[in-house]
Amino acid sequence: MQEQQNKQLPNWVFVIDLNTCVGCNACMAACAQENQTPYWNEKWRTKVEQAEVGKGDNIGRIFFPRLCMHCQNTPCYYACPTGATYKTPEGVVMVNQDLCIGCEACVTACPYDARYRYDYEDVEHNKQLFGEEFSIHQLPHIDKCTFCYHRITKGLEPACVSTCPTDCRMWGDLNDPNDPVAEIVRSGRAKPLAVHLGTDPKVFYVGLDTLPAPAKEEAE
Repeated sequence: MQEQQNKQLPNWVFVIDLNTCVGCNACMAACAQENQTPYWNEKWRTKVEQAEVGKGDNIGRIFFPRLCMHCQNTPCYYACPTGATYKTPEGVVMVNQDLCIGCEACVTACPYDARYRYDYEDVEHNKQLFGEEFSIHQLPHIDKCTFCYHRITKGLEPACVSTCPTDCRMWGDLNDPNDPVAEIVRSGRAKPLAVHLGTDPKVFYVGLDTLPAPAKEEAE
């Protein structure tokens, strides 16, 4: 019992390798199915943005996956007037549907555009698709990525990570000295987005430094 009490909580981190993302959007589909997001209204917990880079015959396309950064210095948390936005003991940022009044203060406060409103129409349509008994969205509220908290607390990967065909999405624990994903973060190869904001995010990108300047500016 004492050993369980002294066991260190995981410090989960999410790493995305921009060099291997092919823009297949399998992550978006897996997330929408797992978390019942209103894809029919183009609302996503994770999305893959894309842009053309280069000129003339030297044109390419880059893909940039986005999701909630699960910041430790959390603007949305401080903006929420009801306490609906909260952090788990492991530092995962969540939203309590029962406390959320949909005021969108957190949506405005989020500098990463990672939140959206799950409105009445979305709730009713979701109940028709999945059945009222199995719908995980019973009330209108603000929705966002949860790192698939219901999965990771059972030892599973987030749905988007487990479905990625190129393994560009990676999941690890910074408190595990042997975790290969955490080692990527500790080595400095993976960097957070928009460091100047001071939000201390848990999502890191490999290849951020090699993005063309216009693409990097747009991403941030």
